[in-house]
This record gives sequence, structure tokens and C-alpha cells, in this order.
Amino acid sequence: MRDILPALTRWYTAGRPFGLATVVGASLSTPRDPGAAMAVGPDDEVVGSVSGGCVEGAVFELAREVVGDGDARLETFGYSDDDAFAVGLTCGGEITLLVRPVTPERDPAFGSVAESVAAGEPVTVATVTDGPAPRGATLAVWRNRLAGTLGTTGLDAAVTADARGELALGATGLRHYGPRGQRREDAVSVFLQSFAPPPRMLVFGAIDYAAAVARIGAFLGYRVTVCDARPVFATPRRFPEGVEVVVDWPHRYLQGTETDERTVICVLTHDQKFDVPLLLEALRRPAAYIGAMGSRRTHTDRRDRLVEAGLTGDGLSRLRSPVGLDLGARTPEEVAVSVAAEIVALRWGGTGAPLSATGGAVHPPVPAP
Repeated sequence: MRDILPALTRWYTAGRPFGLATVVGASLSTPRDPGAAMAVGPDDEVVGSVSGGCVEGAVFELAREVVGDGDARLETFGYSDDDAFAVGLTCGGEITLLVRPVTPERDPAFGSVAESVAAGEPVTVATVTDGPAPRGATLAVWRNRLAGTLGTTGLDAAVTADARGELALGATGLRHYGPRGQRREDAVSVFLQSFAPPPRMLVFGAIDYAAAVARIGAFLGYRVTVCDARPVFATPRRFPEGVEVVVDWPHRYLQGTETDERTVICVLTHDQKFDVPLLLEALRRPAAYIGAMGSRRTHTDRRDRLVEAGLTGDGLSRLRSPVGLDLGARTPEEVAVSVAAEIVALRWGGTGAPLSATGGAVHPPVPAP
């Protein structure tokens, strides 16, 4: 959704109706996760994707239909055993899509949501997908304000509370309620889609490896900061455009920086006077990944120093060191791929093993937040 918002905003601002299809459910092996979106706008212009090409033709027609008749629809697509080229997912999975018309009259909060996403302001959009409530109705939830309604005061109140919880985690998924927001009922299905600012990647040590890690971190969607105490190395010209470069002692910078459960911390300084105080700070705060570069001898020495400084076993167990997966990497770029692979595997619960040597779904279900 974030990728196609510029086109959607252009259509919306011009008052041109468009059909918006959003993945609200996925099972088994599917190419796109919940939240993926495709839209069909004026002159049959198409942006986005919901399946990587498997069902886009059918979704195109559905999007045109909902613009024509004004009725949102919930459609499920799966694999066709009779004809793999029929409308269905040839990867064997199943996706459920909500396809709804969007206009300023039907969704007056859409413009404000688009502005918030563009500005990096967190917002969650709740949309009714099924049940005794207006399908396609939306409620936009910010930290301190609301816009729209799902049909009843009770449902709005219950969804608002959950949406703000999802917003804190940057999570997206289906929730179920009674018609008036009752917690123990599941008559109404509501899709909560959170638009949180990009997660942060903090890279410490302005070396060649850091430049490669920063580049692949930006490619993966992280907001990257590189920090080093040595001004001769910490210069913006040594790093990709858009990467923040800070000259400061690593542990001091981290002490003044907010992290959360999505933050990635890569310690590439390879110097104990930087590493130990920095890791003592990092391993005591929230983060999705904390990795440190070094040989096995460096790792053992660093671990001993951390224990001497009072770090417990629980804290040490969070440290990924030596950093990265065993790919046989040599160059800075190859090492960056190794580090990125470990970050992705840890995020989604992957094994790091070759897919040719594993069984089951290629795209396993997304772990619960």
C-alpha cells in the first residue's frame, strides 16, 4: 500500500473513483502477505500487486465492477487442480481480498491517512471485511485522533483500542468482534492495517563493511544511521545517499536514541573499547536484532568482557556473534548479504537452510506479533 499511495492520492485529490483490492487473509504458500494492495484507477490504470501475477486479471475486473456498482466485495482465490492456468494461485496457497470503491464521499479520511503515511506519522486503518456491519467501512486511528466509523459506537471503541495496540507494534491482521464491539463474539471481521514509520537500522563502525550493510539495509526498507567516533571515517560521502551519518561515541549515541522491537543494531567497530560499552547498552534495551562482527577469538574475548561487566546469560543469548549466516562471504558486499539474510531469517522464523533441502510451504504463515 505504501508503494502505491502516490498514485492513489493523485486520483483521490482529483475526485476520480478507484477500486482498491487489499490482501486481508493468506494461508499456505502465497507470494504476498496481508496488506499487499492493487488498485485500478481512471482509464484502467493499474498500480500494485496482490499475488505476483496469478490473479491480477480477475482482480482488475472486480475493481472495475465495485467502482461501477459501489459495493465492496470479499473474494477468495486458491489453487485450481483442474487447470493451473485458471484463476487461482499456482503456488498452492490461498488469499482473501477485500475489493472496495474509494472516493472522497465514501472515504473522507483517506486523504488524511495518505498525508500521515507520507509524513511518517503512525496511523492504523480499520476496515470491515465481513459480518453485520457495512463492508468496506473504514475507521482511521491515530495516537490522538480518529476519523470515520465502522457503524456503531461500541464497535468503533473496541477497534480503536486494538488499533492503537497494533500501531505500537507496526502490526497488520484480522480481528473479530460482535456487532457492538463485544470481545467474545466473532460476527464482524475487521482488517487492521498499520502504517508505522520504517524500522531503524543502527550501524556502528564507519568501515567498508558498514557502507555495504547500510546499502542493503536501505534496500530492505530500514531507516539507516551509521555512527562512529572517528570523524575521518564518519563522513556522508562514504555512504549511500539517504543514510544518516553521526560522529559520536557509539554507546553515548545509543543511550540517547530510542529503539523498539523492530530496531536492528549492527556492531561493526571491531574494537573492544567501542564494542563492550556499546553492547552493554544495546543488550539491555528493545531490539529485533543485535549482531557484532569479529572472529571467533574476538567473540570469545568480547563475551568474557561482557560477563565481567555484569551482563547475564539472558542478555548474552540475544547477541548474534559472529554476525551473519555462513555463506562463505568474503567481500564487504557478500558479508552484507550474509548479515541481511540473518536479519530476515530471524524476523520471519526462517532456518537459513537451502529451500531445496526443506519441505513445507515456501512462504510460511507470518508469525503472530
